[in-house]
Amino acid sequence: MPTNPSEQPERPERTGQLEDGEQPERSEGPRLTVGDSHRARQIAESFGTDAERYERARPSYPDALIERIATSSPGPDVLDAGCGTGIAARQFQAAGCRVLGVEPDARMAEVARRLGVEVDVSTLEAWDPAGRQFDAVVAAQAWHWIDPVAGAAKAARVLRPGGRLAVFWHVLQLPPDIAEAFAEVYERVVPQAPVDLRWMSGPPEVAYAPMLAKAADGFRTAGGFSDSEEWRFDWERTYTRDTWLDQLPTIGLLTRLPQDQLAELLDGVGAAVDKMGGGFTMRYATVAVTATRNGAVA
Repeated sequence: MPTNPSEQPERPERTGQLEDGEQPERSEGPRLTVGDSHRARQIAESFGTDAERYERARPSYPDALIERIATSSPGPDVLDAGCGTGIAARQFQAAGCRVLGVEPDARMAEVARRLGVEVDVSTLEAWDPAGRQFDAVVAAQAWHWIDPVAGAAKAARVLRPGGRLAVFWHVLQLPPDIAEAFAEVYERVVPQAPVDLRWMSGPPEVAYAPMLAKAADGFRTAGGFSDSEEWRFDWERTYTRDTWLDQLPTIGLLTRLPQDQLAELLDGVGAAVDKMGGGFTMRYATVAVTATRNGAVA
């Protein structure tokens, strides 16, 4: 599952990316914080607007992360919460896992099924496990849409002893000149959006601190888990003008934007990429919060 428009993190300075290009607060207007992002159901279930584009354009996850989760779990059965079109689920399948996805957007679930992933259509909180148990529960780009305590409690109930809960996100690190150029376009075309992309050239450990803390607090409050750990995997992806513009409409900030406004934004961002030579290299850090199931859960 996916991400957001007016989601603003709770942060001292500029911290708290919510996913692929959505974040910081502006001083004006209402804001949705990291703390209550799981209540924004209209945003959380908007990604199926163009599920095929989401599947085509969104990046996959570092193989080292997938392998670490798979090998540190007691067995091969994985529950993918908010599985979207099954991008991470298929990577776990390739690593030898048996995967069941849970996804609230039927349009996203349909794509995942077509590509070989079994999916139950439901939110994780309302999902009925029907007695099924798993060796790992994962959430890729999705845990901020799930109630952090109820979601962790459900994970604890379906995990076998020693099973792993691992939730993870991509943190984008835009080159400063690209961040500045993109920010100017957003400010002109979507002035009402509480977004400033300039902060995205900062360190990922600052950008995602509120998101990681929210997840870890949820694990701890739900109970039944070991102390959480944070993992980080750094990598890069090169974008052309076309590949970046293909991905851009899949972020939550833009999934519900009127088509004329979206077209204007894409034109402006495309022109900015052209001025930078027609492409750029994005540095990513994929960050995870993880813990293991360590005792009986009521």
